[in-house]
Amino acid sequence: MQTNSTTLNICDGKVEWLKQFNETAFEPHVPGSKSYTNRALIIGAYTLGKTRVKNALMCDDTHFLANALDSFKGLSVETGKDYFIVNRTEAELYAPSEPVYIGAAGTPARLLLSFAATVNGHTTITGNARLNERPMGDILDTFDRIGVNYKCLETQGCLPVCVSKSTPNVDNWLINGGVSSQFVSSLIHLAAFSDRQSVVVEIDDKLVSKPYVAMTLRMLESVGIEVTNENFKRFIIKPGKPSPTIIDVEVDASGMSYFLVAAAITGSEVKINKINESSAQGDVGLVEALRQMGCTVSYQADSITLKGHSLKGIEIDMDLMPDTVLSLAMAALYADSPTTITNIANLRVKECDRIAAIVEGVSRLGGQTEDGSDWITIYPLRDASACEIECYDDHRVAMSFSLLAFKGVPLTLSDYECVSKSFPDFWKQTGALVNHHR
Repeated sequence: MQTNSTTLNICDGKVEWLKQFNETAFEPHVPGSKSYTNRALIIGAYTLGKTRVKNALMCDDTHFLANALDSFKGLSVETGKDYFIVNRTEAELYAPSEPVYIGAAGTPARLLLSFAATVNGHTTITGNARLNERPMGDILDTFDRIGVNYKCLETQGCLPVCVSKSTPNVDNWLINGGVSSQFVSSLIHLAAFSDRQSVVVEIDDKLVSKPYVAMTLRMLESVGIEVTNENFKRFIIKPGKPSPTIIDVEVDASGMSYFLVAAAITGSEVKINKINESSAQGDVGLVEALRQMGCTVSYQADSITLKGHSLKGIEIDMDLMPDTVLSLAMAALYADSPTTITNIANLRVKECDRIAAIVEGVSRLGGQTEDGSDWITIYPLRDASACEIECYDDHRVAMSFSLLAFKGVPLTLSDYECVSKSFPDFWKQTGALVNHHR
């Protein structure tokens, strides 16, 4: 078999790859799950003693959360190469003297809002300009109902928010789950470590991104917290006080999506280790979506292998795997018919409006899309134009659109360094893919 060479050059956001690949499976090093790491850090912060978080994702979001937790008096976080050690030395914590800055980290900010209610004093949580625009009203409305005291310091329903130590005065907590599942996870953590006998968290309207809540439940159960899930409508939590433990973080299903799509659009093969189809991460569902499009998939006990083939368009509800919508959209550009993705309204309130980012990026390439409030249709890309892709400081926009270069599309990314938010070694791993195929 002839092995074709592939070259990679990244300089000032310019990404230029040739598109030839051999038949040997590439095995990328995918870091630990961002969602697991964030939840593990919060569990450690609620737990008296030392909690070690192994195989942690070391990225902007997790560093912001670790630094934030380290600023509380009575709590410290040690950072290693691929681990965190959260050490809570005091049962009573005290708020930092300065505002807690969390950058663009949406999940940590929402988890911290509830955590701050357990801390003596007044904790101000703030972020960058985009995070301070993103909605926090759903959890703040629940705070109003259950007796958690807070104050929005600038815009109502948005960060910065100052939370005061508060003891919830009711056992039934109602939360709107239609904007972000992160609010639900935040409340469940607060309930799990409260002093109440039992807490019921009930969902008003619908719950988006259910797998992220399932992940929260699985992690809490692993440290001994009993949670009854009534079809994602009601959660009955029996609070507890877990002993310090070691939390081993699973491979990031969102991070692996880029290599799966790279294989899908080039007809090459990729093997992702340290994860399988039983993962609680909803984004693992992208594997089955790519199978529907025509890829060959093989599941092993601790790995997933995918080989790309000719792709066909599909219609798919991606409510359960929102962080891989951009990845699938790139595969859709190389399908033989249009692909329609539905139930993704919450993509409009992520780091950027990700539906709009797909529309604009594809338009710059010379392609066609249609979209609505919670859906998008991507038409096959016939002749791609060289262009600059606006990343909007959004890591997933940058990583997803960069995959098109594997099809020979010359791209410039407006901000290629923003991948550090969730996958600091992304360019190193794409370089490893290039070297693998030389």
